[in-house]
Amino acid sequence: MSGPEHPDWSAGWWAQARHVHSPNFGPRPLDAAITLAVIHSISLPPGEYGGPEIEQLFTNQLDWSAHPYFEQIRGLEVSSHFVIRRDGEVVQFVSVLDRAWHAGRSSWLGRDNCNDYGVGIELEGLEDHPFEQAQYLALTSLLQALRQTCPLTHVAGHEHVAPGRKKDPGQAFDWAGLQRMLDWPDTAFPSGLLPST
Repeated sequence: MSGPEHPDWSAGWWAQARHVHSPNFGPRPLDAAITLAVIHSISLPPGEYGGPEIEQLFTNQLDWSAHPYFEQIRGLEVSSHFVIRRDGEVVQFVSVLDRAWHAGRSSWLGRDNCNDYGVGIELEGLEDHPFEQAQYLALTSLLQALRQTCPLTHVAGHEHVAPGRKKDPGQAFDWAGLQRMLDWPDTAFPSGLLPST
């Protein structure tokens, strides 16, 4: 796979993001092209925003005893390429040239293992709770930047690539609004989510 070639990118790291390096990643398959962005939601503890816990989780530094919920995820080693905080700040944990550990067992358009060819983008939020406009603006900028440097053709939620197992980003995520902001065709998004014209 050839890496992104653009002034805003260096070795798969986006210049517009704050960089926090996660140890939780691996190589992509040699023939993998980045064609999918997977949208997730995360908050730690659930429903609490603005703290350091997401970054601590993705860098294996979370104190499992700090909150009762953390016992449910004790020992989890995960990452995402990007996290978009409630205020729109973009934090990058893994180079897009590498395989982050975000989608798990997954499939999109008949192709398994979305981590191999996808970029994981976490929005700080809780399933089915509205996201902030600043997050949609940042997400739009990030997706546009990715598309300038990678053959990105599709955007889907974790719930779409792992149906029945995952529910994020949830019913409150504004897919139609995101499409309007990006001005991308219906074929780039999960079917049945966009209003008919």
